[in-house]
Amino acid sequence: MTHAQIYLEQVRQIAAALDHELIEKMAEELAHLRERGGRLILLGVGGSAANCSHAVNDFRKLAGIEAYSPCDNVAELTARTNDEGWPTVFEAWLRTSRAGPKDAILVFSVGGGDAERNVSPNIVRALEEGKKRGLKILGIVGRDGGYTKKVGDLVLIVPTIESSTITPHAESFQAVVWHCLVSHPRVMLQANKWEGLERAKRSLA
Repeated sequence: MTHAQIYLEQVRQIAAALDHELIEKMAEELAHLRERGGRLILLGVGGSAANCSHAVNDFRKLAGIEAYSPCDNVAELTARTNDEGWPTVFEAWLRTSRAGPKDAILVFSVGGGDAERNVSPNIVRALEEGKKRGLKILGIVGRDGGYTKKVGDLVLIVPTIESSTITPHAESFQAVVWHCLVSHPRVMLQANKWEGLERAKRSLA
């Protein structure tokens, strides 16, 4: 088999193995978040941070959920990193934003954070702060889920099919799952552009 065939076969296996019931519960929680007027705060590092930015747009525009990612303000992120240290950047953002029980955190991460090995310590510190403040914690993570899985309320683990492709599959399925969530009937308020055009076309036919 070619690399592409192997990789895409892994994608098929992962999609089949995902916890579909948990995704439904996440959709329900996001609908409740909107109903109670809470904010969704997305946390991620590296490629997962880029996914957070895209997801913020989708949750705001398509689902009407007030959503933010601390990574989108590069000035604040780098100032806090420079002045206070990388591990505290998300924790400090939650404090300044006065995050509270109406709000929720959604973590995108390959490993979910591991304080002992100093991997994504900023996610670990943010989740500690979030727990103190009573936030719901959701996550889409890889490997064993790390600290996010340990303390989270609804955390989906992207199954590991092959150890050499953990990162690309974890980050790819973050996108698959958040798109599933924003297009869920309980979450979506506004149709995507092309789907909306097709719907309008059919209504005129």
